[in-house]
Amino acid sequence: MPRIHMQPVFRPRSIAVIGASTRKGSIGWYVVHNIVSGDFNGNLFPVNLRAETIHSIKCYGRVIDIPDPVDLAVICVPKRFVLEVVEQCGRKGVKALVVITAGFKEIEGEGIALEARLLEAARRHGMVLVGPNCMGVINTDPEVRLNATFAPQGPHAGSIGFMSQSGALGVAILIIARQLGLGLSTFISLGNKADVNANDVLEYLEHNERTRIIAMYLESVGDPRIFKELARRITRKKPIVLVKAGRTEAGARAASSHTGALAGPDQAVTALTEQAGVLRVCSMEDLFDVLQALRGCPLPHGPSVAVLTNAGGPAIMATDAIIGMGLQMARLAPETVAALGAFLPPEASLRNPVDMIAGAQAADYGRALECLGRDPGVDQIMAIFVPPLLIDPLDVASAIREQSRRIDKPIVSVILAPLEWHTTIRDRIPDLPPVYLFPEAAAKALHALVTYASRRNRPEGKILEVDVDIGAVDARLDPARADAEGYLSPDRVMEVLVRYGIPVARWATVTSEQEALDAARGIGYPVVLKLAGKGIVHKTELKGVRLDLHDETELLAALREMRADFERLSRGAQLSGFLVQEMVAGEREVFMGVREDPSYGDLVVFGMGGKYVEVLQDTFMRLAPITDLDARTMIEGIRGYPLLEGVRGEPSSRIDILKDCLQRLSALITNHPLVIEMDVNPFMAGSTAETCKVVDARIRVRKD
Repeated sequence: MPRIHMQPVFRPRSIAVIGASTRKGSIGWYVVHNIVSGDFNGNLFPVNLRAETIHSIKCYGRVIDIPDPVDLAVICVPKRFVLEVVEQCGRKGVKALVVITAGFKEIEGEGIALEARLLEAARRHGMVLVGPNCMGVINTDPEVRLNATFAPQGPHAGSIGFMSQSGALGVAILIIARQLGLGLSTFISLGNKADVNANDVLEYLEHNERTRIIAMYLESVGDPRIFKELARRITRKKPIVLVKAGRTEAGARAASSHTGALAGPDQAVTALTEQAGVLRVCSMEDLFDVLQALRGCPLPHGPSVAVLTNAGGPAIMATDAIIGMGLQMARLAPETVAALGAFLPPEASLRNPVDMIAGAQAADYGRALECLGRDPGVDQIMAIFVPPLLIDPLDVASAIREQSRRIDKPIVSVILAPLEWHTTIRDRIPDLPPVYLFPEAAAKALHALVTYASRRNRPEGKILEVDVDIGAVDARLDPARADAEGYLSPDRVMEVLVRYGIPVARWATVTSEQEALDAARGIGYPVVLKLAGKGIVHKTELKGVRLDLHDETELLAALREMRADFERLSRGAQLSGFLVQEMVAGEREVFMGVREDPSYGDLVVFGMGGKYVEVLQDTFMRLAPITDLDARTMIEGIRGYPLLEGVRGEPSSRIDILKDCLQRLSALITNHPLVIEMDVNPFMAGSTAETCKVVDARIRVRKD
């Protein structure tokens, strides 16, 4: 069942506007005006203590004075009156509230407590709360015709469900959508999200038959686990496009672990959206470009693009943009080239891009698009037109529209006409396929279509079930046995990994020279010697690692040198002993990590390893729990993946073992809330099972 029933918000049978105003241009005036001018299909009750009528509609002094039932109350009174009004709405039996009034959590201080009281009152009376600090809701369904906002201009009816966390930006969204001819099914301004959040609206829009595309502007996602589940399900049927503000985190805490340094909040959002199938874009401009393509184009079957143009320069720009976005320039079939040559002049270029030269007429665009549309090697088409003096771009646009109706492939156009032309073209040709001012925007839109088609059709994947004694592992994660920062001793870390079935190089912790010699004999030479102790974070900075020690003489010399180096470089760290470890001669080093993020949940990170992992920044991230397909995507997604495949005759790393270990680390952080961060670095990614092992790892647990 949905957490919140949104019916009284989007489909009310009666509305009370509390704070309705006779002052033209005020918020209270605009809300009533928009409801009236939008022909709301229900009862409207303006509430104002001093007015008898507003917009020729009888006014009531208080909401409890209204004789009829009220489904939705839109509140735009001054902040000091909001709680009193909410209590009256509760006594009246109002089902939902849209609180436009600002001055709550967004101003911090006393606003936080005031918002908490507002939410408590709404929930005590069983009322759904949108806002506060929002601009209202819209439903263009002919059965409802609701525009309960203070926007100066409402949207056309259409198939896009739009939600915005920002009220001011919501006004701009409605204006721009109208200018671009993008019709909306619904619109909601979430404001502070005290009660109704993005996940609640997603759940409603999933089942809203008039909504074919969902667009979102958010500053915070909410519960990421619910978002991921919902979005994964919804994007199998409807695309979701997201602009997430706050890409940087000024003043973020300094992380002592590699994982903490690499798994920032913006990377977490990217991981969340990619796993959920959501199209994340960087700007509102990109959002509207992508929405045009999703609304006006079928989904492509592949990434190949054919470019049709009447000018060489824009075609070169288009080619660069297409390749830069990771798409492909289509290789035209001989039959297509011959068909184009039958009517184009000898000076035309018949290869991709197809340059028909400046004299190309609207009819030439139509015939050429027909030829490209028949080519099985062409998945998408970009038609570029630079208007010469004697050819009307409207005629070319009409020819493109006619072919888009016949060709079951995405067609986008780039028409380098004045801005004034672009602002009027959609009124003159309402069903025109997507048209852009420059090739780069068109290429981004085509890439979004390919990305969504790929994510919608990908299989679900499976989560690995790990057979492990949870209690036994929790005992080894005991915070009382960790240092002041929460880091566990190396032997406890290795024991946890072994219990989760992750291969670990044989090890022993020692405190004396004799124990080191005994451990090395048991493990077998060659061995590795490492420092162990509290406050030792990066061993190499303390000269705390000696590799490939072949006998007792080398081991004792390394231990004595290491102790002397530590005393000189310790910087407050405390030496508790040493780790004697099997020497693993793997071909490549990789990094694996997990981290608990307070906003986005448990994160799993993979990348090329070693001491330069933070410098290289070659990592891929997913939210736990990860599937087998997530694990493969993480491995194949890093820039260094070709090294793992093997170059110049080198054998490939055991990708299957890497994938299995990532899933086991995902299970570890999911099963044990005590774990805050974990680094496995390096993991030797060899070509055999014997050379795939953890050689160093750290676990940090929660101390409070």
